[in-house]
Amino acid sequence: MTDIERELTAERLLNGSVRRSYDSSVDIDWDAPLVPGKYFLPPEISPLYGTPMWNALTPTQRIELSRQELANLLSVGHWFENILNQALLRMIFAADPTSKYTHYALTEIGDECRHMLMFGRLIEKIGARPFRQHPVQLAFTKLAPLRMHGLQLWVWALIGEEIFDVWQRRMMDEDGLQPVVRRMMRIHVVEEARHIQWARDGVARRMRHASRLERELVGRAIGIGGPFMRDQLVHPGIYRRAGLDGDEAYRQAMANPHHKRVKVEGFDRLRRFLEDQDVFRGKARERWRAAGFIE
Repeated sequence: MTDIERELTAERLLNGSVRRSYDSSVDIDWDAPLVPGKYFLPPEISPLYGTPMWNALTPTQRIELSRQELANLLSVGHWFENILNQALLRMIFAADPTSKYTHYALTEIGDECRHMLMFGRLIEKIGARPFRQHPVQLAFTKLAPLRMHGLQLWVWALIGEEIFDVWQRRMMDEDGLQPVVRRMMRIHVVEEARHIQWARDGVARRMRHASRLERELVGRAIGIGGPFMRDQLVHPGIYRRAGLDGDEAYRQAMANPHHKRVKVEGFDRLRRFLEDQDVFRGKARERWRAAGFIE
């Protein structure tokens, strides 16, 4: 029954991919100029929004900050899609090549490759430079695909997809944003909706059939996700590139109650799903709370 359910879900998602898929090379007007005075991310998304440092910035400085913040988010997205693709390729290495499940895995890998290309082109388009991971973070992310299988694969896929999806849905209709950014967000939201559905199905199915040991290990390990996501979203390098005092900006951002509300809002949908599926174990929930994603 599990195999039948899995095949039916994959077939439905494959049909959706046929109906609504994009190629950013032709579906985004890369030659259109940037619009003066428009932001690259909504001001309210900025971790500095409402702080004394934010209030002292000129409109031009705020727009430049949003440019660097977008470049950081796109860089994080590029890393994550790379990790996910490696894990999916390992998952289907010995799988049945005639299976609809394998076919959808390959379809998602293709989607994510196009997303990585889209993120890279957008960083270049907005006149920014990609951000690089700290060597310790880089070592962790390089090893991650080797450990992402079973329940762990699906849970980490959701952590990387759902939080950003909540913010993207808000951005894609934001009139104050650069049109090229809004178009990219819309494309990503449409295609990520299928990826999120697949990962949610994977979590729900695996929680029914995984061993008690697997549920305990994964449920505890996901606590790492909170601090890791916090450190990817906010770090002094973003502010230094925007011409600010990086350490002071980081301090104000981390102490900013508005930024915490934005994080809680981004994690809330996923938090409720993980709680409904009884995924959290040990101190995982407390670690997400300490990182500011749970009130």
